[in-house]
Amino acid sequence: MLCRTVWHYFVVVAVALCLSLFTADQPAIAGVDPYITRYLRVTEPISLVLDNQGNTRSFSAQDLSQGKLLFEKNCLSCHVGGTTLPNPSVPLSLEALQDATPPRNNINSLLAFLRQPMVYNGSEESFLCQQISESWMPTPQVEAIAAFVLRAAEKAPGWGTETFQD
Repeated sequence: MLCRTVWHYFVVVAVALCLSLFTADQPAIAGVDPYITRYLRVTEPISLVLDNQGNTRSFSAQDLSQGKLLFEKNCLSCHVGGTTLPNPSVPLSLEALQDATPPRNNINSLLAFLRQPMVYNGSEESFLCQQISESWMPTPQVEAIAAFVLRAAEKAPGWGTETFQD
């Protein structure tokens, strides 16, 4: 009986060791979308530019996962892979966000755009992008969307390009 118990213990330890070896390179972070860790390369909090003065704010992998989920639910029908289907010449690439008027390359400016969408040159309101009012979605959720878009523009392979590849 003792021999059987030792054998079971040995098998359990061996299985646990093997599983830990096979999953060691994949961080197991609760509530984090695998896309965030794999393609956006976020496992620890990262700093993203908050405003035009260069101030930054920290966003966790969970924040970016929430932003991705909200983006998929509310923006994906027009912005597959960071493109803009209604206007393909204006993707969500970092370069395009920087070159917009006003620039949309930080959290606050992207938040302002999502609250009141303007055409790319800033001359008038855009009716192609849905306005996200405060009563519909609170600021922390809109900031999570902005953080996801900005990090994807920085790191995601093919984001905002026509080819969807590196």
